[in-house]
Amino acid sequence: MTGDKRSYVIGQTEIAARPLAPALYLVATPIGNLADITLRALETLAAADIVACEDTRVSRVLLERYGIRRRTTAYHDHNAPEAGPKLIAALEAGQSVALISDAGTPLVADPGYRLVGEALDRGIRVVPIPGPSAALAALTASGLPSDAFLFAGFLPVKTGQRLTKLESFRQVPATLIFFESPRRLAETLAAMAEALGGTRRAAIGRELTKAFEETRTGTLRALAEHYAAADTPKGEIVICVGPAEAKADEPEDIDRLLLSLAAEMPASKAAAEAAKMTGGQKQALYRRLLELRDTSAEGSGG
Repeated sequence: MTGDKRSYVIGQTEIAARPLAPALYLVATPIGNLADITLRALETLAAADIVACEDTRVSRVLLERYGIRRRTTAYHDHNAPEAGPKLIAALEAGQSVALISDAGTPLVADPGYRLVGEALDRGIRVVPIPGPSAALAALTASGLPSDAFLFAGFLPVKTGQRLTKLESFRQVPATLIFFESPRRLAETLAAMAEALGGTRRAAIGRELTKAFEETRTGTLRALAEHYAAADTPKGEIVICVGPAEAKADEPEDIDRLLLSLAAEMPASKAAAEAAKMTGGQKQALYRRLLELRDTSAEGSGG
């Protein structure tokens, strides 16, 4: 249905959508539970002149749930060369376009970055409407460090290419996040254990926000063995892999670091900086720096 009624429905209440300024709106949609949509996203979808969908059939379920009757058009990897210019033309004509993917935040392992790039090149305003993201949902429930993370999307299907890609992530000091097909999960976990180390901590997020949501944690080796023995899991899969454990610095390296820092700042601050960089204890490093200075003084005095 493509009527001009610009409203959305929550429960039994119909709410009129306010006018929307011309722009390309990147609207995050639920990754499973339709109740995860934001009020701002609903109003944007209801008010937009055009709703560009990865799959109009999938998006129609969401729109109908909230009584949104807007014109929809397909925009995905296969039709981007034809559909993209039409959307840009609509934007340049002063219309508003809301871009959504099948689930989650547009452009995250989904089509759309070409359209955004073209819009920015032409001076068209691009507005993010934040919301659900499978990658962030899995990360927050994983129990793994979240202060630094790298989203790597889908890995190559071919074994050699997959191992090569994983090797490139081996020393990344951040939690790694991947999307994977259920039927390749056990194989991918085995490859991760080989390339990244079997003792590295990891978490598998499955069917996040849905009825059979599950998060399973363990080492890469243990998880690989579990899924190799189990039936093929169902649903969407997110793999989170913890960062490599920092290797203990050699005492000589720490001594050089302390002396280098002490040449530029007071001893106490040098010890504090060294503690941040090495994970060592500030007081122990401070005492070691004083020992190094005493040794140096004795050597120069002899």
